[in-house]
Amino acid sequence: MSAPLLVIAAGGTGGHMFPAQALAEAMLGRGWRVRLSTDARGARYTGGFPQAVEIEQVQAATFARGGLAAKALVPFKLAAGVVSAALKMRRDRPAVVVGFGGYPSIPALAAARLLRLPCMIHEQNGVLGRVNRLFAGHVDAIACGTWPTDLPQGVEGVHTGNPVRAAVLARAGAPYVPPGDYPMSVLVIGGSQGARALSDNVPAAIAALPEDLRRHLRVSHQARDEDHDRVAAFYDGHGIRAEVQSFFSDVPARMAEAQLVISRAGASSLADLTAIGRPAILIPYPHAAADHQTANARGLVEAGGAILIPESMLDAATLAEHIAAILSNPEAAVQMAHGALAHGRPDATERLVEMVETLARKEG
Repeated sequence: MSAPLLVIAAGGTGGHMFPAQALAEAMLGRGWRVRLSTDARGARYTGGFPQAVEIEQVQAATFARGGLAAKALVPFKLAAGVVSAALKMRRDRPAVVVGFGGYPSIPALAAARLLRLPCMIHEQNGVLGRVNRLFAGHVDAIACGTWPTDLPQGVEGVHTGNPVRAAVLARAGAPYVPPGDYPMSVLVIGGSQGARALSDNVPAAIAALPEDLRRHLRVSHQARDEDHDRVAAFYDGHGIRAEVQSFFSDVPARMAEAQLVISRAGASSLADLTAIGRPAILIPYPHAAADHQTANARGLVEAGGAILIPESMLDAATLAEHIAAILSNPEAAVQMAHGALAHGRPDATERLVEMVETLARKEG
């Protein structure tokens, strides 16, 4: 008997592809065959997938890009993708199909429904993306990376968490050194390329802290290339020890060493924060689709692991007040670290694997 086949359908962004890759690696380790269904754009992001994963390119399109002529072709491209996926699934029947969001996941999920195959979706954010919302009422299970997740009425989800990379797992639950009268680290991250709002406000907030607190701080600040020089010059001009880079390749190590993290509220960043367990000040990106970063932050704030400042209310004085409140109160900082850790799901990949295997057993 051949090994069971898992078809993973995902779009071409890191938010979709990273958890897909984590599940692919885990299922290969359990003896499954794995096929990734994506479009040409998504195929460019598959370099990290194991070579054993079969990459299948399907026809997919979105109404969000292109002119009127391109939009008019979208239904036909999607239909062609569904037919192609269905024909392939008839020849090599999957045990389970899992969608991770994005328009390229439509053909495989639609084909699975047509063929009545077991299927589920994973949503990284606290608000369902358009494609996942489309299929939410038509799949056998929904895995939620962020909790709580805004789900359609009558639809239930399972809080699996978002898978984190090995470098994060290696530091999961690392002991937290509370703030005190010794060198302390503050990590500032705004997504993979930094964030303008953080670069505009964090340096001034650090400079506004009382001298007896500020002199102990070391700042790791991730800033966009165009902001790098002015941010670095500001820190230097105010005598603040800071390392400013456009990208930190060792974020897990820096996060583990930090007494405080100041960050956007992307799902992957929050997964790292809650796996390692660090106090945070979150400034959600206000233009995220359906304001999903605010939704992402909700559960962690309610768990006592983070403070949320809407960007519309962000200024240096407000931020400085919150930084000082955390770094001047070791007991509160420790409680926040514990709250973050308790809210995390470092075993998210294993939870996804369990859901896949449960669906496969039901089908069998």
